[in-house]
Amino acid sequence: MKKLQRTWNTSRRRIDLSRPLVMGILNVTPDSFSDGGKFADLGAALRQAEKLVAEGADIIDIGGESTRPGSSRVTSKDEIARVVPIIDAISKGFDIPISVDSSKSEVAAAATDTGAEIINDISGLRFDPRMANVAAKVGAGLVLMHSRGTFEEMHELEPVDDIFADGAADFRRSISLATNAGVRPEQIVLDIGIGFGKTFEQNLQLIGDLNKVINEFPEFPMLVGTSRKSFIGKILGGASADQRQSGSIATAVLAAWNGASIIRAHEVKATVDALKIVDAIGSSI
Repeated sequence: MKKLQRTWNTSRRRIDLSRPLVMGILNVTPDSFSDGGKFADLGAALRQAEKLVAEGADIIDIGGESTRPGSSRVTSKDEIARVVPIIDAISKGFDIPISVDSSKSEVAAAATDTGAEIINDISGLRFDPRMANVAAKVGAGLVLMHSRGTFEEMHELEPVDDIFADGAADFRRSISLATNAGVRPEQIVLDIGIGFGKTFEQNLQLIGDLNKVINEFPEFPMLVGTSRKSFIGKILGGASADQRQSGSIATAVLAAWNGASIIRAHEVKATVDALKIVDAIGSSI
């Protein structure tokens, strides 16, 4: 485990990345693949946010549009209506960094105006390059994820032969777009995009050889999100999304050991506990 002493700058703070952090997932959509509809109203979302904070989440990631296979796009207006009231309430009730999981600049602008300090873009600025201008204007942290294709086709594309080369090329493109718009390097975090346009084998390769990607972009922290994803269910004999906690924890531990700075997770307490062990062992060698 290679430990890097660094920070991630957002519009509200400097986040210490000297240990692996946990980004707790709060989906406020009716159709997310594992928890759709459970936290769509304000009261339920606030109770879940309180639970995530109590369990040790370092960041809360709020999403108003499902990106599961087969999902449909929602309008910016509808997405804003879903996420902004919840971001506003959480930012007033808790001192925790809030991330908005969106690929629309209008949603990002409304969210950062309300209290979000991180923009988590699954498209790496492909769907809406103006996202970079929003991040630059307010100084928000910006997660640039590797994915392929349009929103509708990104889970259906034929695989590339070399996922490491494709990911590296896409990261260079998105980093260039961001920095040319005025985003500072210290605002940027990369995400290899597990499950987005990758084969089963490529998902495993990216986690197992994550340091290959990290070593190519050593100045940028890496975020990994494997929680409850379908490749885990396949390994576990067809386990449903709510039966994938053990597999999710295993992949989180491996990703952190291989250099991930941030783990995006549904089961926050179990992930926090597991990463404490990773950090303790890593600090001893």
